[in-house]
Amino acid sequence: MASLDDIDDLRSWLALAEKLGEVRTITGAHWDKEIGAASEANYKQPSPPALLFDDIVGHRTGQRVLTASMSNARRLGMTLRLGTDLDDRALVEALRSKPGEWAANASRYPVHEVATGPVKENVAAAGEVNLLDFPVPRWHEGDGGRYIGTGCAVFTTDPETGVLNAGAYRMQVQNDGRAASVNIEAGKHGAAHVREWFAREGRAPVTASFGHDPLLLVVAGTEVPTGVSELEYAGAVLGRPVDVIRGEVTGLPIPATAEIAVEGWLYPDRREQEGPFGEWTGYYSGGAEPVLTLDIERIYHRDDPVLLGAPPGKPPHDYSYMRSVMKSAMIQDALIQAGLPGVEGVWAHEAGGGRQLLAVAVEQRYAGHARQAGYLTSQLPAAAYMNKFVVVVDADVNPRSLSDVVWAMCTRTDPAEDIETMRQTWGSRVDPLRERGVPPFNTRAVIDACRPWARLGSFPEVAEASEALLERVMKRWPDVLGGSR
Repeated sequence: MASLDDIDDLRSWLALAEKLGEVRTITGAHWDKEIGAASEANYKQPSPPALLFDDIVGHRTGQRVLTASMSNARRLGMTLRLGTDLDDRALVEALRSKPGEWAANASRYPVHEVATGPVKENVAAAGEVNLLDFPVPRWHEGDGGRYIGTGCAVFTTDPETGVLNAGAYRMQVQNDGRAASVNIEAGKHGAAHVREWFAREGRAPVTASFGHDPLLLVVAGTEVPTGVSELEYAGAVLGRPVDVIRGEVTGLPIPATAEIAVEGWLYPDRREQEGPFGEWTGYYSGGAEPVLTLDIERIYHRDDPVLLGAPPGKPPHDYSYMRSVMKSAMIQDALIQAGLPGVEGVWAHEAGGGRQLLAVAVEQRYAGHARQAGYLTSQLPAAAYMNKFVVVVDADVNPRSLSDVVWAMCTRTDPAEDIETMRQTWGSRVDPLRERGVPPFNTRAVIDACRPWARLGSFPEVAEASEALLERVMKRWPDVLGGSR
């Protein structure tokens, strides 16, 4: 019987996923565009399997790349230790209140420092470093280089408090494999840490892992509350502390079971031309510009390491499903914790990369309730980055169904009265609408797609069969109608 207890690194995660029939292997692909294109084709399937690439052109057998690690409910549920047989609906139900619990309990799981670990099977110093010894893909046809950091976890610390941050920042190989640029958005916690280190010491220590239990990608790629260490948050999910080693140069933590990891220093004037790169908005929208670049002092790796890839792109992409599920759960938790009554559901739609289009279902309890839900959602820390549309719907509308949400907008929204905009909110450099050289503000809309409060008792009734009637006819003709729901 497959067991979640068996997972303690990427290899044991892979072993369990293979046992569940969730992995497909592709051999003979080229690192230049073919791995990325095959992955993109896979993401468009209804429930894409994980893809493991081996015998990659120019590299020996055993040097592998994994993509689509969490592109369906079963593998995401497995990664979050919630179960190995969950579908979309069951995963959403299992996640109710979990993000808040994990954040609240994180401090109970400080990292467990160990003297050594599998990641130290091979250690190379600065003069021996070459990231291109590994099958680092050029993911998209228009990318400006090869990106080793997509499914990564980049670690920085607050120089004053020592609080750790992990972020999934894109990292392009530079200087023939001896360095890697780290593209951190200015508003992210990691960027704040780097600025503080620059002001304090003139340089900033960084470590990064490029292959690990996909849970670390989840915590690095979503907004864990400020002041909570992502590694401690991961420990709360696991129910045990995460094992780390200390970097020989920086002293920062590195997951002890990582496949590949690096450490080094960032300097204010050490920058390399980076990009373009196909981003999660679906465009090469970040451009190309000089970006802070890590001079690598050490590289650590296991024998025949597995690179965890999570390339973004036009949705659906590698982590769009994971982000949609996680953001939805985190936003719903945050709304409830903020005291908003009547929250029935939240969904961060994949079409918007799990950020730009949010649907919130509420049971209206007072005049202004719908607008309150919309405004509050639009600026929650868990939702504010790069959000563009918040649509508030009644409890009879499924927020996970884009068709139902748009139907509610078309039938319950008066465009002149029920759409309000907010300006100069938290945007992103990768927004395709942003003009080069202009601060990354964005504008967002709150759309009230609820029945008007003054007409709740008289609004026309929806023309659809009752749940009981649908259930009855589906049971009577299961071969035609698909059986019980």
